Order: sequence, then C-alpha cells, then structure tokens
Amino acid sequence: MAVRIRMKKMGRTHRAFFRVCAMDQRKPRDGRVIEELGYYDPSVPETDARAILKGDRIAYWIGVGAQPTEKCAVLIKKYGENGTHLDAQKAALDRLGRRKEYVPAPVTAAPAPPATPEPAAEAPVEEAPAEEAPAAEASDDQAAAEQPAASE
Repeated sequence: MAVRIRMKKMGRTHRAFFRVCAMDQRKPRDGRVIEELGYYDPSVPETDARAILKGDRIAYWIGVGAQPTEKCAVLIKKYGENGTHLDAQKAALDRLGRRKEYVPAPVTAAPAPPATPEPAAEAPVEEAPAEEAPAAEASDDQAAAEQPAASE
C-alpha cells in the first residue's frame, strides 16, 4: 500500500478548508483517510497562521515511506517539525489571538438602547388589574356592611 500525504478538501462553495491527511494513494481526494495530520485554511487573514500541522506525526509517516504532494511538501517544509516559518507562525497566532480578544470589548461596553414601545404596552395591562382590585375591595366592604345591617 502506497501512502501519500495530501490535502482533503472540505468546507463549502467559495470557502474552502483543507485537512492534511495520510491517505492510501488509490483512494479519491476526499475519501477515507488513515490519519489526519493537521489542517490548512486559506481564508485566515494571517498568512503564517493558515496551516497547523502535527510535526511529529508527519515525521513518522515520512519515515515509513509516505510521499507528500507538492503543496503538502511546501507546508511541511515551512510549518512541519523543524519548519522554517515556525517563529513567524507563532507570532501570527498571537496576533490573531489578540485581535479576537480586542473585538468583544467595545461590544459589551456599549449600552443597550432604551425600549420605549414595551413599557407603553405593559402600562395599561398593569393599571387595569390595579383599578379592579380597589373595586373588589369596595364590594367586599359593602357586603360586610350589609351583613351586619341584615342581622340587626
């Protein structure tokens, strides 16, 4: 069995996402894999943060004779176990992490706009039972006043 390290295309139309996998050479591109070795997302804004690979597992598969495709060979050379761009990748991932932490802060700090239509709709509903309650108390008072008068 000839093993190849290649990319399995996933995602949706116009939003591709690739998994770097060890696959049997005879299987189709998006078919069954032996092991997933990382991923490559071309839509990430930081170029060096696009590929995340398991360097030790890639080294194992290359050691047992797996042949990477051209694109995978470039990714392995840059971001593999002893890659040339590992420092740049770490810096890019840190920048992405800071960007994600910064975005929610203004959103949570913004006050919610007051909702004026809702209190107007609730006010008549609340006043109606309040008006009926004194009327009910008055009828109880009248009934209590009539009962002693009737007994006398």
